[in-house]
Amino acid sequence: MSNFHEHIASAFDRDLEGIQAQIMKMGGLVEAAIMKAAKSLESRDEELAEEVRKGDAAVDALEDQLNEEAARVIALRAPTATDLRVVLSVMRMSSNLERIGDLSKNMAKRTGVLVQMQAIGGTATSLRRMAREVELMLKDALDAYIQRDEALALDVIERDRDVDQMYNTLFREFLTFMLEDPRNITACMHLHFIAKNIERMGDHVTSIAEQVVFLTSGRKPEDTRVKADRTSTDAGLSPSLNGDED
Repeated sequence: MSNFHEHIASAFDRDLEGIQAQIMKMGGLVEAAIMKAAKSLESRDEELAEEVRKGDAAVDALEDQLNEEAARVIALRAPTATDLRVVLSVMRMSSNLERIGDLSKNMAKRTGVLVQMQAIGGTATSLRRMAREVELMLKDALDAYIQRDEALALDVIERDRDVDQMYNTLFREFLTFMLEDPRNITACMHLHFIAKNIERMGDHVTSIAEQVVFLTSGRKPEDTRVKADRTSTDAGLSPSLNGDED
């Protein structure tokens, strides 16, 4: 009987290794999508933006494949509570990665529109810097998962405040540009949606890091983190400006 249990355990370990390889591949594609989308905006490179848009299909396909494999493992291996927690956490992580991929695609979509307009100050460079911070957070969140490093995951969660602050600063810059010259309004609206997409990427990375904390400690991080995004409370802000895109 012990040999039977050992066989089941080793089979589950192999399955889990396969799932983890998929989540890391998916994470690598998403990291690249964030970087390319931000770079295409700053360099006004429509071909690079198109590469991001087309590449999102591979991320979606990996999520579907990973979910199917995870469901198969749960059905066939009947994992213990601890092992089940690992599989469910990976499924939640893949969902967050898929959403980050969608947001990168949305960001790339607007590059083609913005190329036809006059550049607004150094906002594209600021957006790339913000996207770079999210990309580094994602890299660390995935490293924390592989290493089961709770401290690194908690650090990622804390760094989301910096992304929120960058968003707040950019939001006020966009308002200033729009007030200075009404001809800037359309471009600034597109830029604002990009900034909001990047801020939402940071939230999804934070969710991935929270899954790592849950995996390593069996508890969810204390819900004491207050979002540093204050734009939704600004007087005169249209609710539509704060919407998220699909």
